[in-house]
Amino acid sequence: MLTRQKEPLLRIVCLSDTHGLHAQIQVPDGDILVHAGDLTKRGGLGELQEAADWLRSLPHSHKVVIAGNHDFCLEQQPEKARELLHGLTYLEDESCHCAGLKIYGSPWQPWFHDWAFNLRRGEPLRKVWAQIPEDADIVITHGPPQGILDRCFDGREVGCQDLFERLEVVRPRLHVFGHIHEAYGQVQVGETLYVNASSCTLQYRAVQTPIVVDLHAPPEDLKG
Repeated sequence: MLTRQKEPLLRIVCLSDTHGLHAQIQVPDGDILVHAGDLTKRGGLGELQEAADWLRSLPHSHKVVIAGNHDFCLEQQPEKARELLHGLTYLEDESCHCAGLKIYGSPWQPWFHDWAFNLRRGEPLRKVWAQIPEDADIVITHGPPQGILDRCFDGREVGCQDLFERLEVVRPRLHVFGHIHEAYGQVQVGETLYVNASSCTLQYRAVQTPIVVDLHAPPEDLKG
């Protein structure tokens, strides 16, 4: 009796919150590079250009990027900013397919000091998270879900409850985010591996290493 071989592993390299300090970060090789936002410190086009040039210089076959609350230019000057991201896959409430995996990305997070891509908790964020497709393999958001790698230095859990509830329905294989620097790390909850990939510490030192996740590629007959 023939046994079907396991599908090959895809190496997902996760990082976030590099804040213009990308030159200090050693990025391991892999198949898909995911950046969960805050490429910049102050959100200017020049900063975004430097970060985009760095991302393009990396060897990964696929590079998927979303914005974060520091990336003002992607909210306020979207056409000019998106032009700077040529050669990268930028997601803003949309999906892409990489190596057979369906990846969905969204930059929004609960209101935070009137920064970029802020929405009020409740109905505004529920409408955004309702767009996450139920067949997503990987979900990328800038902020965390409530209660998962979202604890601030002062002990508060500041993640989004509505995002948590949507992910309980979708159950992606991997959820990548950042935003809360001091909650860096990873944890498996049910079927989903949650990764806070913040590169910077609370003091904006880029010393937290990219997190590498290996996922089995979908069977060939399911790729699309």
